[in-house]
Amino acid sequence: MEQFHHPRPVRIGSRPTPQRERLLGGLTGRVLEIGAGDGVKITCYPADVEEIVLVEGDPFLRAAAQLAADLVTTPVRVLDGGLTRLPVPDASCDAVVSSLVLCCSPSAIATLQEVRRVLRPGGELRFYEHQRPGNQVIAVCENLVSPLWSRALGGCHPARDTLAAIQHAGFAVHGVERFAFRRVSHVLGTARPR
Repeated sequence: MEQFHHPRPVRIGSRPTPQRERLLGGLTGRVLEIGAGDGVKITCYPADVEEIVLVEGDPFLRAAAQLAADLVTTPVRVLDGGLTRLPVPDASCDAVVSSLVLCCSPSAIATLQEVRRVLRPGGELRFYEHQRPGNQVIAVCENLVSPLWSRALGGCHPARDTLAAIQHAGFAVHGVERFAFRRVSHVLGTARPR
């Protein structure tokens, strides 16, 4: 189901795609993945991760994520929860992973404030998200199609300025890579609370 809403390859053969490798590579400790969908990315997490907590509000996707979780050796908890009220304690996560989720949140800022709340001091946000394109003509076109796009594709708003939202929520963004996938602008990077 997640691959229908946001169809992105996760693996090439037995290896994660370069984007998934960059998103998840080097993670350690307790990692929270918000809007985990069907759990398709779970096999891409590095062995140094001690626990993965998946938060997903949709019961169908949560059940699929649990099936995926049963296939890996890393301890995984799959929790019911929304993006603006994460069901984990304050300062309890070493990292939070957001992959094509902020575009679907009813409030990206509220979601990012929750991410700040659950991150331990020194923790980081890893993100792979839609990004408003720099080309203003394309940005206007994306704004025009967003209402229909959002209804058809699970609430996705591809024209959001995700980087601005991350910075507005009090994060310092590091090492951002910009790229297009099927002509839709994306960003991949890391952010830490200021």
